[in-house]
Amino acid sequence: MTRPPAATKPARWAADAVTALREGARLRLDYSAQSLWRLDRMIEEIRGQGAPYDAVRTALRGFGAYAGEVVVRLTGGEWWATGGDHWVRTPDGRLWDPIEEARRCYHGEGSLRLLCRDATGDGSH
Repeated sequence: MTRPPAATKPARWAADAVTALREGARLRLDYSAQSLWRLDRMIEEIRGQGAPYDAVRTALRGFGAYAGEVVVRLTGGEWWATGGDHWVRTPDGRLWDPIEEARRCYHGEGSLRLLCRDATGDGSH
């Protein structure tokens, strides 16, 4: 099955984040909803260290793309892109912005785990 062109960049960003975290932080991500708990904690740690936003912008984009890939895989959704922004559209027609949610997490206002739970409609995540 081929993926829509809109998935190319976020899928690459997600894969890069998985590789970087495995090699740098020894954190293994398996594209499961449960792995988003670890990613939320990682973002909290980065925020707690006082890293400037500009220094972590690319990493946050990768974390958000990873969360989007989790939602796509769990729901059968797909990536959409407009004007350089990327969203996930779930089969129920809702649009999700996991990359923005990662930025919100960094500012203490979001959660990739909760975005996934809401997008999948599964309270067990």
